[in-house]
Amino acid sequence: MIQFNMLPDVKQQYLKAAQNKKTAVTAGILITAASVFIFTMLFLSVNVFQKNNLSDINNDIKSLTKELKEKPDLNKILTIQNQLKSLPALQAQKPVVTRLFPYLAAVTPASINIGDLEVSYLDNTMKIVGTADSLQSVNKFVDTLKFTTYAIVPTDGTDPAPSTTKPFSAVVLSDFTRSDKEVTYTIKLSFDPVIFNSADNIALSVPKIISTRSETEKPTELFKALPETKQQ
Repeated sequence: MIQFNMLPDVKQQYLKAAQNKKTAVTAGILITAASVFIFTMLFLSVNVFQKNNLSDINNDIKSLTKELKEKPDLNKILTIQNQLKSLPALQAQKPVVTRLFPYLAAVTPASINIGDLEVSYLDNTMKIVGTADSLQSVNKFVDTLKFTTYAIVPTDGTDPAPSTTKPFSAVVLSDFTRSDKEVTYTIKLSFDPVIFNSADNIALSVPKIISTRSETEKPTELFKALPETKQQ
């Protein structure tokens, strides 16, 4: 069966334009409806949902605030919590006092004994009172303290770079007395607080002025009671 399109070209163009117009109107209506829906949802979200949410949050804040205010000793609890938070920082600032005795063993000549030791980690000062076999040994002890240097050991395990930084300063032989057998001395000095810093590993470099206890391996003889005096 053979069919013939008897509509003129003008009629066909008109029908096609009408169809396109209908499609465009339908798309416009759908887009307008979607825009109105989105606008409505945004309006409801801002003016209804968020207001209700903020109102609920404010009510919760008021309720929790009232509950906290009614809690006994609240200020004390908050003070304790703040102090607990500051403990790690304070712990890091605390000097490593256990390093003191290895330091003394490293710098004290074998012929020197310590009878009394006063250390102030607030003023970074030290007072050493003890006995020696001679005044010459005491002077060498003073020189050892003066010329000792230290370096910070890297955390990667490599050897520290040479340093001229001195751990002890203002080293003074403030007093000494002699007897037939020994010399009693008093040495005062200041120390660099870095050598007791827990964040750093310290390596002392002691000058080879005289053999120290760390070399003779006699750390137990470092401390010795001072000789008794008439006043004592």
